[in-house]
Amino acid sequence: MAESPEAAGAGREAPIRVVLAKLGLDGHDRGLKVVARMLRDAGMEVIYLGLRQTTESVIAAVEQEDADVIGLSMHNAGHLALAPRILQALADSGLDVPVVIGGIVPEADVATLKELGISAVLHPGASAVEVAEAIRRSVA
Repeated sequence: MAESPEAAGAGREAPIRVVLAKLGLDGHDRGLKVVARMLRDAGMEVIYLGLRQTTESVIAAVEQEDADVIGLSMHNAGHLALAPRILQALADSGLDVPVVIGGIVPEADVATLKELGISAVLHPGASAVEVAEAIRRSVA
């Protein structure tokens, strides 16, 4: 049985701070807005950057907001190109912040993303509990 979102964050004093963004030209953000609400309802602080973000803008937000985790929504088949870029930018900035990807990611690419260093990959239809648990596990 999956542990509750509250139990997954037990022992942590401050709320988890999550930067949510869409990299590149992908203009579909409805799912990301739903995820933002799910995470807020789970007690997390959400910094929603929205559409058409660059790697640099996401890293700047993570630094400025002292974020604990990055959530990226991918619907444009760019996950194998964009994930390494964000991971390299984090490393170049000296930031140790996990990255969670959600959206349209073929199952065949999940192992590759995890090998690159992505903490979790969520697919459409993931429940609020699954989303919150993935974020909490990534931060733990």
